[in-house]
Amino acid sequence: MAVKIAYYAGNTARAASSEVEDCIQPLCKTLGIQLIELPKASSDGGNIIKQSSPKLQHALVARNLALAEAKKVDVLTTCATSYGIMCDTVDEFSRDHGFANSVNNLVARTTGIEYQGESKPRHLLHFLVEEIGLETIRDAVINPIRMDVAAYYGPNMQRDGATSGDDAFMPTYLEQLIVALGGTPVDYDSKCQSVGAPALLTINKPVMKMTAAVLADAKSSGADLMVSACTISHSNLDSYQSKAGKISGKKTSMPIVHLAELVAFALGHFPDRFAQLRVRSLVIGG
Repeated sequence: MAVKIAYYAGNTARAASSEVEDCIQPLCKTLGIQLIELPKASSDGGNIIKQSSPKLQHALVARNLALAEAKKVDVLTTCATSYGIMCDTVDEFSRDHGFANSVNNLVARTTGIEYQGESKPRHLLHFLVEEIGLETIRDAVINPIRMDVAAYYGPNMQRDGATSGDDAFMPTYLEQLIVALGGTPVDYDSKCQSVGAPALLTINKPVMKMTAAVLADAKSSGADLMVSACTISHSNLDSYQSKAGKISGKKTSMPIVHLAELVAFALGHFPDRFAQLRVRSLVIGG
């Protein structure tokens, strides 16, 4: 029987990172996860709107959660940033009921719905480990990864209230999943360090140095490739690694895949793309 959950793509997956969208549906189908679309969902503000209007960002998130609540399901996202933003709103509503009522009043007056706190955000990584189970995933693997893989969490899903059952200071869920997929996790220090997303457009050079630091650390630690649990950070690490290397003077060339891609590849989807990844890893990884 399929496990039902609403799907929130976030700001990047259906734009700059369409490879994530390619993979999320087939991997979920293989694992018995039924994704329910939220066609009227909006941007969550990306922590950018929050800088000028925290109330507006919380209202955007509350509305999205209310849409899932109306379908009596939780909300799944592939992006650590979106997940952290949703957890922030849930925590704020729980701490300050007066503020929650104020935001809900705004949401109700503009959209006719309110968030009651029933639907909860879930990150794909946490959902796979806790709800589907590593043994089930291991049994479904068709193409074992068989590479040394650096797990990148980023900071957003490691904040208080956003770690689910994982450890906030030394997470291991992604490493456990890599092992279940047939890969070997690489130990390196920067797996929770920020790469500056989404500040890329405003403070370019510092963001490039932050991105380079994470990549260089993983590369020097022996990684063939890196898997990111965050769609926005994935874009920084993948698309801007060459520029990051030039600005920082560090060795940054490495294949980068998103969590959804790595799982889909291991479960037998997109074998041609997976074969290209293996070649890229042999050429520029490690």
